[in-house]
Amino acid sequence: MRSNPFPALAAALLFAGCASEGRVTNPKAPGPAVGNAVGAGVGAVAGNVAGAVVGVGEGAAAAASVPFTHDPTQRVVRHWREEQTPDGRTIRVPEYYLVDEHGRVIRPLDASGK
Repeated sequence: MRSNPFPALAAALLFAGCASEGRVTNPKAPGPAVGNAVGAGVGAVAGNVAGAVVGVGEGAAAAASVPFTHDPTQRVVRHWREEQTPDGRTIRVPEYYLVDEHGRVIRPLDASGK
């Protein structure tokens, strides 16, 4: 039975890390100092722009989901009322009410359900 050395090698490379000086140039010289400052500024701006894009996307997704969220504590109830027409007929007209979980009327709704 032969073992595969790849998982051990991959773990060693992943967790070993590496050490280096990090800089080849003098950090006190004007060129590298300006480069580091500009790089930090550009990185901060790019990070904020990416964060703003993500924030706008999440906000739009949350706003778009609002009409589809269901509140189980409220429901619409239809009640039929009878009316007499001018020509003498009796008709049934629906009335819609928004009620809570106990059946108490929260508010009447119009025919469109708003």
